[in-house]
Amino acid sequence: MLVRAGAAGLLTNDITRLVAGDGPPAAAVPRALYAHALNVQGRCLYDLILYRLHESPGEEPHILLECDGGVLDAIQKHLKLYKIRRKVNIAPCLDLSLWAVVPGEPAGDIAASIAKCGDQAVVLTPDPRTEVMGWRLITKKGANLSEIIPGSHIGNIQDYHTHRYKQGIPEGVKDLPPGVALPLESNLTYMNGISFTKGCYVGQELTARTHHVGVIRKRLLPVRFASPLPGDNVPEGAEILTESGKSAGKFRAGGGEFGIALLRLANINEALYLNIAGHKVKLTASKPEWWPKNAGK
Repeated sequence: MLVRAGAAGLLTNDITRLVAGDGPPAAAVPRALYAHALNVQGRCLYDLILYRLHESPGEEPHILLECDGGVLDAIQKHLKLYKIRRKVNIAPCLDLSLWAVVPGEPAGDIAASIAKCGDQAVVLTPDPRTEVMGWRLITKKGANLSEIIPGSHIGNIQDYHTHRYKQGIPEGVKDLPPGVALPLESNLTYMNGISFTKGCYVGQELTARTHHVGVIRKRLLPVRFASPLPGDNVPEGAEILTESGKSAGKFRAGGGEFGIALLRLANINEALYLNIAGHKVKLTASKPEWWPKNAGK
């Protein structure tokens, strides 16, 4: 979805950084930022990646928004609700394709390969959330990926989900249920998705207070199951229990042996079980290596 001009007061991150103005030179302005839109209670509505399309300070700002395709209409309505009289144009970009370029070899080698062919991409940038997610590539529909990234292997969407589940990266409304998920429990700070200096935005009060108090008892974590999950038969929010039967958290989403769950940090080193209609599936949780060294303490 393409947005001309900005909606800084709706998002957790400082999207004015995408506009090269009186601040840093254009070369230092990021190509992409990660952010959430929150409701007034400070809970997540939508997770977004924003891409800068304009190149110079003199150009009209054009920001491309990546979102869960299932909420495209809802996000447009949300943005237009707060547009009021601002000169902001919002339109879906149905002629574009999004690709995740996940490293399967040393990252430096892939980066060099992509850099040689980057002029064929509409957007080509490191994933702003974390290095382990590689790069985001946006092309015109029908583009030949083998020309843009020679030697690449095109996987399927489940390969992508498995990769991010292994890394504990939430994405979309299944992982981040609208009106339920909290941004700091969802590791928004670790994924470079929030600014605590930008000023006011919808849902800021609870988020800022939680950050400054510094107490976050639950977080989204990658989990691995002792046996593959039974297809799509796991209900959203299924309870995760300790061996003694105490609630340790809730399952969010997953597939096969991997998934993502909201867990109490005090319980993650214990034996845990996913409760599916009275049947227990054993699982293990872990803190991702890409987290800050002092994370989760």
